[in-house]
Amino acid sequence: MSTKKEKKLYSERDFYLEENQQKRNEIDKAILEFANEFVHEIDERKAFHNNTHNKTIEDDLFEIGESTLKLNKILDLIKDRVVNTGLNPASGGHLGYIPGGGLYSSALGDYLAAVTNRYAGVFYASPGAVRMEDALINWCGNLIGYSKGFGGNLTSGGSIANLIALSTAKKAKSITSKNIIKSVIYCSQQAHHSIYKAINIVGLEECIVRQIPLDNDFRLSSSDFESQVEKDINDGLTPFLLIANAGSTDVGAIDPLKDLGAICKLNSIWFHVDAAYGGFFTLTDYGKDKLQDLEIADSVILDPHKGMFIPYGSGMVLVKDINHLLDANKYSANYMQDAVKETHYSPADLSPELSKHFRGLRMWLPLKLYGTKVFSDYLEEKLRLTRYLHKNLLELGFTIVCEPALTIIAFRYNFNDRDNDLLNTALLDHILEDGRIFISSTILNNQFTLRAAILSFRTHRKEIDILIQLLKDKLKDLSV
Repeated sequence: MSTKKEKKLYSERDFYLEENQQKRNEIDKAILEFANEFVHEIDERKAFHNNTHNKTIEDDLFEIGESTLKLNKILDLIKDRVVNTGLNPASGGHLGYIPGGGLYSSALGDYLAAVTNRYAGVFYASPGAVRMEDALINWCGNLIGYSKGFGGNLTSGGSIANLIALSTAKKAKSITSKNIIKSVIYCSQQAHHSIYKAINIVGLEECIVRQIPLDNDFRLSSSDFESQVEKDINDGLTPFLLIANAGSTDVGAIDPLKDLGAICKLNSIWFHVDAAYGGFFTLTDYGKDKLQDLEIADSVILDPHKGMFIPYGSGMVLVKDINHLLDANKYSANYMQDAVKETHYSPADLSPELSKHFRGLRMWLPLKLYGTKVFSDYLEEKLRLTRYLHKNLLELGFTIVCEPALTIIAFRYNFNDRDNDLLNTALLDHILEDGRIFISSTILNNQFTLRAAILSFRTHRKEIDILIQLLKDKLKDLSV
């Protein structure tokens, strides 16, 4: 029973965290005006602000304590010290790394997921949320060519998706302390760094890790892989896992999946394909042809926050046999006994996560609003833009390091007897200083190399023309 003193205390207390309708309307209005202004002005906003390291006194306002700020001041702080600093990943001028998206409808899906606070980890708690995410997993599995019996999970990104895939492979192939030092993992120099992190995190660092040589197109050499597997078997080792790319980060290379898959099948090797960047190009006729052998893989990862233009925090792992995914993620807890009664698989059965954000709504909402063909059309446009940029780079005299398989172009200029690395760096610096376009760089064949990755749904001919003009201007300035 509450005392009179307690009742008086509760009645006088202002419960700030439970806003009334009027307060919610005020917050909604301010936040939506901020968001709409950002989107409305996106074409005029820079892709890169070269002020990443400039700390100001306003940054102290990020610190947490008893002091508060009015909402308008908070939004000003976000605009000045978050939105207008560093890289703008929502910009169509973002041609560096692997661009994502920032679909407005996806953001609204996230808003609904957060406000309704659906718990999407267990079917018993939210059957509708789980069914929605299952529909997305089924669609993606069918897209890459899997048939019945596969399973998957929506993750926070490709890194966690790779982690789940490698953990599943370890369990499926019975890698334990007894055999780990004789088990062999194969990959290439083009393997994403999250693969190496996953190897350490899931306890595979005592395996022998071999980097298979690349061919001239930066693809993993199937003949070298086959030879190495044969040698390892003859040496008393156990080939365990191959990691291939379907769209590498550096150059967008697609490894010879069919040949690699055949070698893996013959030698009982788990075949994992990192298709975080390239996988959704299967929505296009061109991509469907280039990636037609994805279904051979035992596991595949995809990143909706890349090829589906969804905001960051959207990945997916698919496993050809759902039972392997289940075995790798078994759990039991007394307080979850009600959920155990369900016959429908839950995301918590198929991943390390128990508490889980309802990620599916951010992807499902735009797909249901606009249909799959719209996404296919946008990806087709990126392929056309890549061919357009490729043609113009050649006309300017650039060397294309390898023919683009998808929408990444790695290129550099040969300055004859001058310092190529230094002068190609000057080209990059000129583009970043301008800020309208952001491209990145990498090291290929021990040389500093520029790279443009065309994937943002907001990237159109205009942005590519700006990049071409910036390169022209700087080449002229360098007396080329």
